[in-house]
Amino acid sequence: MLNYSYMDVHIPRGTSREAARQILTEHAEYGDWELDRLRLYPDGSRRVRLRRKIIRVTRTL
Repeated sequence: MLNYSYMDVHIPRGTSREAARQILTEHAEYGDWELDRLRLYPDGSRRVRLRRKIIRVTRTL
């Protein structure tokens, strides 16, 4: 069974689409995060939930 670690990112209103893309791209490239959920609120702010796999190491000896 896969376990995930989650991180919530709040992007305030007034942030351009290009700037939001840049923030999420950096998290994906350098932190191995992937998009789980994105919520766009009526005031223009965004709440993004990112996830990444938790890799558990098992003993082999």
